[in-house]
Formats: sequence, C-alpha cells, structure tokens
Amino acid sequence: MPETPAARGDFRDRPVSFVRRSGRMSDGQERAWERLSPFYLLEAPRDAAATSVRAGSEIDPAAVWGRTAPLVVEIGSGQGHAIVHAATEHPDTDFLAVEVFKAGLARTMLDADRAGARNLRLVEANAPEVLEHLLPAASADEVWVFFPDPWHKNKHTKRRLIDAEFAPVAARALKPGGMLRLATDWEDYARQMRTVLDASSLFERAFEGDWAERFDGRVLTAFERKGARAGRAIRDLAYRRIPA
Repeated sequence: MPETPAARGDFRDRPVSFVRRSGRMSDGQERAWERLSPFYLLEAPRDAAATSVRAGSEIDPAAVWGRTAPLVVEIGSGQGHAIVHAATEHPDTDFLAVEVFKAGLARTMLDADRAGARNLRLVEANAPEVLEHLLPAASADEVWVFFPDPWHKNKHTKRRLIDAEFAPVAARALKPGGMLRLATDWEDYARQMRTVLDASSLFERAFEGDWAERFDGRVLTAFERKGARAGRAIRDLAYRRIPA
C-alpha cells in the first residue's frame, strides 16, 4: 500500500497561522477569478498541503513583473484594500499579496483591475513558505504584516505567525537594509512581536521609544476601524534587516 503524505512526513511540522474554512465565492468573484487570475495569480508548486509551496520553487521577480523594481510583499492581504491602494499609488514599485482565502484574492484582483494596478501579483499560499521557498533570498525591499490573526485565546497563541521561527524566514527574503513593518490592535501580540524581533540578531529597530509611528503607507482598513471601535490601541512596529 502506498504511503500517505502523513506517513511520509510531508505535512507541516508546526501549526499554521490560519484555518481554511470552506466558503463559496460569489458569482462575481468566480467570474473575476476566471478572467483575471491568468494575469494576477502566481501558481505556486505545491507540496502535500493545499496552500504549501514546494522547496526549490523560486520565482524570478524580473521575469514575473517584466522589469527590475523595488518589491513589497504583504502577508495576509485579506480583501486587498491596503495593497491595491499601495500598488496604485506607487506604480514604480512591484507588489506581491500573500493570502490563503480565495474569495479575498478574487476581490483583490477585481479591485486591482478596476484601479489599473498592473504592478501587483497574488499568491494563494502559506506565508512562511512563500518567504522561504518562492521568493529568492534578499529579493524583497519590504515585508508587511498588518493585523494578522491574533489568536487571542491562550490555547491558540501557538498559531500566531510572528514567533521566533518567523524572524529568520522574513530576514531571508529581505534585502540588507530592507524593512519589516507590522501592525496589530492586540497589545499582547504587539509585545510578542517586539520581543521576538528585538531578540533576533537579524533585525534592528527602525523606531525610537516603545512603538513605531503609524506607517503612512498603510491605508485605513476595516480591521483597523474594528479595533479602534473596540477601544484597542493600534500598535505599529518597524524593523530593518541588518546587513550580514
């Protein structure tokens, strides 16, 4: 009998920072996916899991975008509001949106097409595997992680994206001097992020005091409004990749 993926050890050895629940896309999202994905979507070679990226699957950014330009990667792009706005405002920069929810990617493609943002690409994949296997080393000028799932229950905090294992993966993808920008409305997660990155020999603070100033390139999204309405302070952090 052939071995199953689990028997071979192909499945991930740590929890992912998301739970993919089956959800039907609207007819409009289905049409957007069919029409726009050939241009916007990067097809990631898979390992065993549906959102995995097979080792050795590096892209050539210059070939993907058809030019050599600064590259910004947003992890957990959601509905795409932040990255579509950024791509529209900065046509001389290339952008990559990383998301695991197909409906959000469809909405992002639709809005990008309406805005004429041709400098944006999307990938449906687990973010650490994108940073480790899909992007070449030292290829990104900035990596953004805005309002990741806080997994605020104690029994779930092990699922948080930003932990000690994330720092070297993000550092690998960033150019020397590149920026890692983060934001969250959960103070204990913000403190965890700060502790993790302060402890990393691969990053240094790019801010003074306890927290960074609000990143002016981050458009106000529904996640930020929701946190503010709930009375939660928005915490920004910014770290610079230390040259080797």
